[in-house]
Amino acid sequence: MLIAALLGVIQGLTEFLPVSSSAHLLLVREFLGWDIGQFGLAFDVACHLGTLLAVVVFFWHDLTAMAWSLPRVFSTSPGDAGRQVQMLVLGTLPIAVSGLAFEDVVEASLRTPGVTVFTLSLGAVAFSLVERMPRGIGDGRTVTWLVALAMGVAQAIALIPGVSRSGATIVVGMSLGLSRSAAARFAFLLGLPAIMAAVGHTAITLESSEVTGSVVVWFLTGLVMSAVVGYAVIAWFLRYIVKHSLDVFAIYRLVLAGVVLVWLWGA
Repeated sequence: MLIAALLGVIQGLTEFLPVSSSAHLLLVREFLGWDIGQFGLAFDVACHLGTLLAVVVFFWHDLTAMAWSLPRVFSTSPGDAGRQVQMLVLGTLPIAVSGLAFEDVVEASLRTPGVTVFTLSLGAVAFSLVERMPRGIGDGRTVTWLVALAMGVAQAIALIPGVSRSGATIVVGMSLGLSRSAAARFAFLLGLPAIMAAVGHTAITLESSEVTGSVVVWFLTGLVMSAVVGYAVIAWFLRYIVKHSLDVFAIYRLVLAGVVLVWLWGA
């Protein structure tokens, strides 16, 4: 129960902060010697479902407006909500393609602590560089097809542990003229279809024999913790990013990469 709760908290924290949830879950397993696989696929579904619920609840008004706009999405006057649907669909295409094409490669070769040292450090450099570029002022209405597609490509690259889906998409959005807050909001909304796909994909491979009584308890624990923490993180980060830079996350990533490197040398 304690491990399930802690992993749920880690998922909720790192899914939305630009520090990479996949890297943290991988490193926690390696550092502490936990066999996360003992929780079964149901636990993976639970943690992703929790963060999915966090996004849906927090962006409920946006999602409702987009739902009402669906009948006119392909019209000449889709409105702001309809146009946002268009951009989200376009931005989701890269991860839909790359997820199918490269999932086995990522799982087999890239989910290692050594890879996270490189990707965490590279992300820190990207954060520092984008913060020293001219400040973007674009809001959600200025997300063009080019921006949406570029952020979608960044999200696809974030399949590699340590890159961070939110971090990569925010950096690309800022570099293309969006403000930090606008880039973050679009990044979180863009992550919604990806999280839904992850939940669906894992649920399909879940066997009924894996859902035992103890796994159900772990399921609910991970779901609740990741949902509550994820919602709080979204609310905090969107306020924080308005007036603060990504530098603190760059420093954190470098420190974590250094810790992993020292640990690998001593292993």
